[in-house]
Amino acid sequence: MQNRMMITGAGSGLGREMALRWAREGWQLALADVNEAGLRDTLALVREAGGTGFIQRCDVRDYSQLTALAQSCEEHFDGVDVIVNNAGVASGGFFAELSLEDWDWQLAINLMGVVKGCKAFLPLLTRSKGRIINIASMAALMQGPAMSNYNVAKAGVLALSESLLVELRQQEVAVHVVCPSYFQTNLLDSFRGPTPAMKAQVGKLLESSPITASEIADYIYQHVAQGEFMILPHEQGRQAWQLKQQHPQALYDEMATMAEKMRSKARPAQA
Repeated sequence: MQNRMMITGAGSGLGREMALRWAREGWQLALADVNEAGLRDTLALVREAGGTGFIQRCDVRDYSQLTALAQSCEEHFDGVDVIVNNAGVASGGFFAELSLEDWDWQLAINLMGVVKGCKAFLPLLTRSKGRIINIASMAALMQGPAMSNYNVAKAGVLALSESLLVELRQQEVAVHVVCPSYFQTNLLDSFRGPTPAMKAQVGKLLESSPITASEIADYIYQHVAQGEFMILPHEQGRQAWQLKQQHPQALYDEMATMAEKMRSKARPAQA
C-alpha cells in the first residue's frame, strides 16, 4: 500500500496544507524545510489530523541534504511512495533591473531544487513504483511581466516534469506537475525584487485570490488520484491556458499592456 510521502517546503503554505490533506488519509510524512519552527508546527498539525512522520531541515540547493533526506525516508519508512517538490521562493522585477545574482538565487531554489529532489529520490521511487508531484506555477504557462526569472524557473519545472513523464513510464513511476495561480500564502516572506512597489503589487494579487492553499491541496489530492499530469487548480488559470493555446497573440498583447501599467505604477516608488 502506498502511504509514505516526502514534502519539501512543508513548514508553511501549500506544503503544510498538502501534508495535512494526506495526513487525514493516515499517511506517513517526511517533512522538510529550511524553517525548523514551521516544520515543528506542521508535524503537530499532521499528528492531530491522523498522520505520522518526522521532520528534517533541508535546503534544496544542497544535493547532499536531499540525499540525506532520502536516506532518512529509507530508515524511518523503509522507502517512499510519493515525493512533493514544493519548496520555492518568490521574486519579481523587470528584466533590466534583475541582477544575475537574482537569477542564480531563483534558479538554484525553484528549478535546480526540483531537479535535485527528483534525482535524490529516484532510486526509492523506482523501487516503490511511486510518483513525483512537482509544484510549478501558472507562471510556467503564462509568463507574466516583471517576473522573468520566476517564469523561467517554473517553466523549467514544467519541462522537467514533461521529460520525466515520458522517461519514467516504463519504470512505472508516475509524474504530476501542479500550476497554481496566486493563492494566500506566506511566499512573500522570501520575496526578492528591486522595488518595494513590485512586492506590494504581488501582495495584492495574493490577497485577492479566491482560493486558499487548503483548497488547492484538496484539488491536487483529487486530481493526483485521477492520474492527471498537468493539474491546474484555479478556474481562471484553466481559462487563461485555454486562451493562450487558442489565441497566443491576444494573450501576449494583454501581457504587454499589463507591463506598461506595472511600469507606470512602479515609477513613483523609484523616484
